[in-house]
Amino acid sequence: MTVGFGEFLGALFTNPPLLVTVIVTLGVVLVNGWTDAPNAIATCVSTRAMGVRAAIVMAAVFNFLGVFVMTAISAGVAETIYKMVDFGGNSDTALVALCAALLAIVIWATAAWWFGIPTSESHALIAGISGAAIALQGGLDGINGSEWVKVVYGLGLSTLLGFGLGFVAVRLIEAGASQLHRAAANSVFRRSQVAAGAGMAFMHGAQDGQKFMGVFMLGVFLARGQADVHEFVIPVWLMLLCSLTMAVGTSIGGYRIIKSVGMDMVKLTPHQGFAADLTSVVCLVLASALKLPVSTTHTKTTAIIGVGAAKRVRAVNWSIVKDMVLAWVLTFPGCGALGFVTAWVFMKIF
Repeated sequence: MTVGFGEFLGALFTNPPLLVTVIVTLGVVLVNGWTDAPNAIATCVSTRAMGVRAAIVMAAVFNFLGVFVMTAISAGVAETIYKMVDFGGNSDTALVALCAALLAIVIWATAAWWFGIPTSESHALIAGISGAAIALQGGLDGINGSEWVKVVYGLGLSTLLGFGLGFVAVRLIEAGASQLHRAAANSVFRRSQVAAGAGMAFMHGAQDGQKFMGVFMLGVFLARGQADVHEFVIPVWLMLLCSLTMAVGTSIGGYRIIKSVGMDMVKLTPHQGFAADLTSVVCLVLASALKLPVSTTHTKTTAIIGVGAAKRVRAVNWSIVKDMVLAWVLTFPGCGALGFVTAWVFMKIF
C-alpha cells in the first residue's frame, strides 16, 4: 500500500490529526538534521579538510541524496522500524500515542543538542515509539521482539565493528603511506577525507532518513483509520520531503556536535580523519545491506575512538567519551520512559 501526493495533500488540511502528525514527524526529522547529521562532517572540519559552512552544505546535499537514492533501492530499514512496534487497535488512540512519542523524541534530542552531546537520534526514535507502544497496548505486547532484536545486532555492529575497523584501518593506512612526505600525505588525505565525509553524509541519510519515513507512513495510515497495514511502498514525494527537511536541519545547526565529536574527543590528523570516515561508511553500508537500523552517531564516534586509540590510549579524551557513553546508555530507558509517560498523559487528555 502507498499514498499518492494528491491524496496526501487533499487529506492534510481536512484531517487535523494527520496535519499534527506530519508537523511533529517533520519536526523530528529536522532535529535529526541538526543534531545527528553533523557527525558525518565532524572529522572533515576538525582536520581542516573543509570549512564549517562548506562541510554543512556538503552534508545537507549528500544527506538528501542518501535518503532518496538508497530508499529507491531498498526500504528495508524503514520496514524494520515500521514493524518494530504494535500501534494496532483503535487508530485514533494509536495516533495520539504516536504523536506523543515524537514530541518526547524532539524534547530529548533538543536537550542533548543544547549540551553538545551527540546522542543517537536513531535510538531515541526507537526508544520513544517503543515506550509509547507499551503505554498504548498496556504491556510488552506492544513490542515486536523479532524486529526489535535487530536493534541489538545493530548496536553491536556500530560499536564493536566501528572501533575495531577504525583501529585496524588507521594502522594499515600509516603502514602504506610511511614512505610519503608528510606535507604530500596530508594533502592527499585531506582530499580523500572530503570524499569519505560525503560518503558518510550519504549513508547517514540512507539510514536515518529511512527510519523516519517508516514512522511517517505509520502516522499517515493511522490518521486514515488504517491500523492494520502490514505492507507499504514509500512514495517518491515522501523521500523528497524527508530528505529536504533533513537537509534544512543540517544547514541551520550542528556546530556544537561538530566540536564535541571532531575537536574535543580526539585530535585528528588528515589520515586519521579519513580512516574514521571510511570505517564509518563501510559499517553503515553493511548495516543497510543487512536491514539493520544502526546509529550513525555510534558508528562514527566509535570509529574515531578506535582511530585515536591506535595512536595511543591517552590520545582519546576519555572524559568526553564517558559523557557520550552515559548519554547512549540513558537514551533507551530515558527516552523510552519519556515516550511512555507522554503517551499515557496524551491518551488521558485526548
